[in-house]
Amino acid sequence: MINTVKEKEDLFKTLLVHSKIKTIRSFGLWFAVEFDSFETNKKIIDSCIANGVLTDWFLFASNCLRISPPLIISEEQIKKACNVILRACG
Repeated sequence: MINTVKEKEDLFKTLLVHSKIKTIRSFGLWFAVEFDSFETNKKIIDSCIANGVLTDWFLFASNCLRISPPLIISEEQIKKACNVILRACG
């Protein structure tokens, strides 16, 4: 599983491209997706949860969406999650 982490991290970063996303910080499969405000982030989080992607914000950075999937996440699941996040961005 560990050998696939970099590949999966890169896939997330490649797919999560949207004008509302200011930056993506990551360490392996831990991600902080930064938006302009908490309000924007909260709307996106609510939409993600309603569409089956569990996420939240960081207590110290409320404008950042947290992504921390299990190491066993598949490429198909990554693509699905990213599509849900991008649809939530509008």
